Amino acid sequence: MISDDAIYTLFMAVSVGSGPLFREVLKDAHSRRYVSTFLGLFMLWATCGYHLIHLLITVVGNCIILSIVPHSKNERSCAGKSFLWNFGYLAVFRTVHWFGIPAPSPVTNAAQLFLTLRMVGLAFEVQDSHQRRNSIDPASLVKGEMELKMKYCNIDVKPLDIITYAFCYIGLLTGPYYKYRTYQDWLRLPDNANLNRKQPFLQRVKQLPAIAISFLFFSYFFNIQYVETDEFLDRPFIFRLLYMVPMFIIFRTRLYMAWIMSELMSMTAGLGAYPVKSAPKCGEGPTDYKQLDLCLEDERDGKDCDYNFETIHNIDIYGCELAPMTKQGLRSWNMTVQYWLASYIHRRVPANLKAHRVAITMAVSAFWHGIHPGYYLSFLTVPPILMAEEVMIKAFRDGKSPQVQMAFDWACWFFKMRGFDYMCMGFLLLKLQSTIRYWSSIYFMGHLVMLLFLALGTTVLSFRPKKDRKQVESDKNQPIQPEDKKSN
Repeated sequence: MISDDAIYTLFMAVSVGSGPLFREVLKDAHSRRYVSTFLGLFMLWATCGYHLIHLLITVVGNCIILSIVPHSKNERSCAGKSFLWNFGYLAVFRTVHWFGIPAPSPVTNAAQLFLTLRMVGLAFEVQDSHQRRNSIDPASLVKGEMELKMKYCNIDVKPLDIITYAFCYIGLLTGPYYKYRTYQDWLRLPDNANLNRKQPFLQRVKQLPAIAISFLFFSYFFNIQYVETDEFLDRPFIFRLLYMVPMFIIFRTRLYMAWIMSELMSMTAGLGAYPVKSAPKCGEGPTDYKQLDLCLEDERDGKDCDYNFETIHNIDIYGCELAPMTKQGLRSWNMTVQYWLASYIHRRVPANLKAHRVAITMAVSAFWHGIHPGYYLSFLTVPPILMAEEVMIKAFRDGKSPQVQMAFDWACWFFKMRGFDYMCMGFLLLKLQSTIRYWSSIYFMGHLVMLLFLALGTTVLSFRPKKDRKQVESDKNQPIQPEDKKSN
């Protein structure tokens, strides 16, 4: 029987290898749309088998919602209904085995995860498009920011559009998440666009050998199954404590490879390519619509315009490994999914719940990943860690000399990585009893250190004169001087 890792590898290799077809052979949007959908459906059928029915049910539900709700009086509920449908079906999808229905394979689960993001994100795009159209009088439009935003952000979809977007082969199992507008722009991407795919492709490929060697090396000597044995509990405390370090190395190098491959499949096909001058951002796409408009006009006149693939940038290994703060590390990890969570959950939390939006975002992320308790134990550990880190920064870093700040950053980096090691064990062990068993074997060290830092930082701040605290906040709000920008 073929392992799941072998299926993932084959799926990604085929996806990367198919990319040039959509730049060199298929020149029109019509061909790109249907061939990319056929390829996606064929690969899903080959890897998921009859479990593909779950994906089809999800898409049909979205077609119904997006065909009816946006045209009703309560158009603001479009995204909310799509969210309830997709996450509700995600719960059904993961519990069908309770009712005697065969449990979907891990590969089908991965496809269901990213389909959920696409469908909910699409609903938000549709809702935002309708609100932009209805908030202004078209007769009063002048060529300004709002007109350009409507031109380059608004979408209008029909059921066939939803289906082709849902099953486009790019990112079906590993991401990246990309908006419908990004998909639509890819279909219409002109043949003369100066994408320069080779350079970013090779830059990413060069990272793979070292990551793969690290993954294979640590996987040979360490495995998560050993943690659940009685023999493991008999090992010395320091062994049990440090065992989570190689486990997190295995965990993240495996994902690094998948996410790099997800970027490569986008690059070879040209998806997510936008003019550099349009200031593309991860997940979002272009943000300077005036420059985007000018670049596209230049291309129509036969002039070259440089492109990049920042829109589908899915992993910042430097940020994951070396960023000193937990928040920076999280933002560098699975970046397009982080964009989805930030854009459609974190920023859309109702005003009366904004104090809890980090916890709400982490809860949604945990549920998206699965129903195993280990996900929730890990994700809901993030908000208190962020609180402790923020308090320590205010108490020991803000307003201090560069030397003190550097020393603090290195110490913060060390504890950030240990925090990720600690939370990773919940991701790998999954079961409530197994996760608690391991954490208790190291005396809940991650939680104890977090509480210690929270208490220490709060105590130090409580003894600091109010005027000093105000001065620190004032210094933080000062604009960056030219010399600072140069040094960075």
